[in-house]
Amino acid sequence: MTLPTQPPIRSLFDSLAQQKNAPEAVSVSPTTFKGVVGSWVDSLVEQSCSALVWAKFPRGEAWQAELLRCVALLPDDRQVYALSASDEGTDAVPLMPSLEGDSVLASSDYQPVMIQLDGDNPLRREFFFMVISKEFCGLIVAQRVKVKRQSSELAAESTDGDRRNMLMVSCAMGWADVKPLLHGLESILETQTEEILDGAKSEMTIAGCLAKWRSQLTAWNLTDDIQATAPVSAGLTNRQIYRQEDLWQRMMVHRKQSEMVDGLQRQNEELLQTVRSKDEFLSTVGQELRTPLTNMKTALTLLNSPNIKPPQRQRYMELLVRECDRQTSLIGSLLDLVSLDQMAGRETLQAILLSDVVPGVVSTYQPLAEEKGVRLAYTIPDDLPPIACLVPWLRQIVVGLMHNGVKFTPPGGQVWVKAKQQGDFLQLEIKDTGIGISVQEIPKIFDRFYRVRQVTGEDQGGAGLGLTIVQQLLLRCGGSISVKSRPGEGSIFSVMMPIYVYRE
Repeated sequence: MTLPTQPPIRSLFDSLAQQKNAPEAVSVSPTTFKGVVGSWVDSLVEQSCSALVWAKFPRGEAWQAELLRCVALLPDDRQVYALSASDEGTDAVPLMPSLEGDSVLASSDYQPVMIQLDGDNPLRREFFFMVISKEFCGLIVAQRVKVKRQSSELAAESTDGDRRNMLMVSCAMGWADVKPLLHGLESILETQTEEILDGAKSEMTIAGCLAKWRSQLTAWNLTDDIQATAPVSAGLTNRQIYRQEDLWQRMMVHRKQSEMVDGLQRQNEELLQTVRSKDEFLSTVGQELRTPLTNMKTALTLLNSPNIKPPQRQRYMELLVRECDRQTSLIGSLLDLVSLDQMAGRETLQAILLSDVVPGVVSTYQPLAEEKGVRLAYTIPDDLPPIACLVPWLRQIVVGLMHNGVKFTPPGGQVWVKAKQQGDFLQLEIKDTGIGISVQEIPKIFDRFYRVRQVTGEDQGGAGLGLTIVQQLLLRCGGSISVKSRPGEGSIFSVMMPIYVYRE
């Protein structure tokens, strides 16, 4: 004789779906589900109901706060049972000490009875809030929605975590509809292999827990008088949930639209600022190009004079050469800046030894320095680690600083270069005994087209872009530059360049 098999124990969500006149489940976000649970808690607190409460919530401080609010503010004769699945961890339901920041809630010394469910429990994928009292009976239950894995593009577009963790939610109202669901919950707990519960003050077995709440229900002597209105109430509640979800979705759409508008406004302002900067740059370039051309045109006109004397002719010829050099320097520097902008983000830094580049640049300036009576020297240890840069960039950085050092150092002065390691960087120092820079001008020397005013009144020429290009090159490779200077005492330019990190 074959014994009949016991029907499998259903979850609360599935049991509610099998009930007659059960409201249709709706798909909502965890935010909406939490909002409905919160409104139920508010109603219980306002009515000061003596109640039995069963809750299984997701992990997180916000959910814990809802449970603890119910625990702390209900009348003293309440009973609260907090369930959590074993795979959620013991911190899925909190203890009262987590409310230390709230004086009202922390004043309660009652703690919920904490029940940890087996890993294969039918409630593992569900969350619910069940309330039974003489004034109100209700259950709201949510089940995780199984969703297909999104593509990387869709996942990137989804900015709200709630949309990726949707819940199917339904509810039951009235003792007649809640009672069989409570019996289902009892059946699930009776199959527990773990017999120990964490109580507020003492340990309690499953059997003791069931006996305690059954005794309370017997004392209340609940009836099915509201059975006729329960389906209507449940349907209204579901429609309320649906409406709240709809409002939440609309709010999210409006919020995203507002964020898009703010983002577009910021982008528009950045574009306008870029256009203004380019217009200002082009205006400055035009003025800088016009100046040497005007000087050259004036010199050519004077050279055509029939009464010009040989010394004057020589002075005008030197002016032409100087202004041609300035024009060439300006155009070359502008092309360098354009090249830097075009290469931004596309270059691959290399491991470069300072000893392979710096001595060669110093040697290049040796003839010019000897002609001017300036002594050059350098100290570059061979055991320094390589820096992360590009060879043309490093050469241009050193050239720009050496050129300024020799140019603004009078005869009999010195220019020397030395390097040392400073943590994750190498420090390259270019020091001279030149005319120096005033404190007021130091913050401006890296600005485009800025040229230091000379105390001697002599125009040293140049495009005013050399230090700008040096600074931009250093920024491209993660370096920096600073300067110390006093008029009449010389300048010290300190360059910090990152050490190259070899990657496996």
